[in-house]
Amino acid sequence: MPQSIFVLVHGLWHGGWCWSRVADILRTRGHQVHTPTNTGVGDRSHLINAEITLETFARDIEQHILFEDLHDLVLVGHSFGGATICGTGDKVAERISKVIYLDAAILQPGESWFDLLDSEIAQARQDLANQFSNGLSLPPVDPEILGVTKAADIAFLKPRLTPHPLATLKTSLAMQKPAGKGLNPHYIHLSDPPYMPANGSLDRARQYGWPISEIAACHEAIVTAPLAVADELERIANEK
Repeated sequence: MPQSIFVLVHGLWHGGWCWSRVADILRTRGHQVHTPTNTGVGDRSHLINAEITLETFARDIEQHILFEDLHDLVLVGHSFGGATICGTGDKVAERISKVIYLDAAILQPGESWFDLLDSEIAQARQDLANQFSNGLSLPPVDPEILGVTKAADIAFLKPRLTPHPLATLKTSLAMQKPAGKGLNPHYIHLSDPPYMPANGSLDRARQYGWPISEIAACHEAIVTAPLAVADELERIANEK
C-alpha cells in the first residue's frame, strides 16, 4: 500500500498528544505522521495569552508544514481542528493532496466558530470563560460529554485536557478561497452517538457535495476507536 504523509490537527482543549493511538497505527503501517500542537494548549499550554487567535492556530500548522518541508500531504482536522485546517489549507494549498474533516468544523471566509453556534450557546461559552479566567480561556469539558465511557479512556484524557484560548473561537480567518476548494475534501461523520456541535458542518459538507463517510464511534473516536479512524484515514488517502 502506498505510504502517505499525514498532518493530524487536534481540536478544543487537546494537543498533538490526543492523536497518539491513531498515529502509532499509521506509523506501524509505514506512513509518516505529524501531530503538531497549537499555541497555548497541550504541551504548549504555558504559552497561553490573549493574543492567540484562530489565525495563530492556522499559522502554527502552516509553519510546521513549511519547516518540515512537507509536500503531497493529507491534512486532517478533528472537531475544532477543522476550523484550523480551513486556514492552513488556504495558505499552503500547493502542498496538500487531500483534506479530511473528522467530525470537524467547516468555516468560510470571515466566519468564526462562534458564528456556527446558536447565539445563546455562544454567549454561555463567553460567560463561562469570563467566570473561569476573566475571558482568557474556556475550561475543559469532562470527557463523558464527548461520548467517552470507558474508565481507561477517561483516565487518559482528563489530566491532559487544558483550557482553550477563547479568542480562537471568536476570530475569523483571512481566507482567499472557500473551505476545501481545490483540496480534495472529505468529511467523516462520527455517528455513535452523534455530536450535536458538529451537525452544522456535516450539513455543510452535504450541501457542498463533498464525499462523506461514517464511523460508528463517538466524537472522541481518535481515543476510543483509533483503529477505525486509522483505517478510514488510510482508505481516503489512497483513494484516487
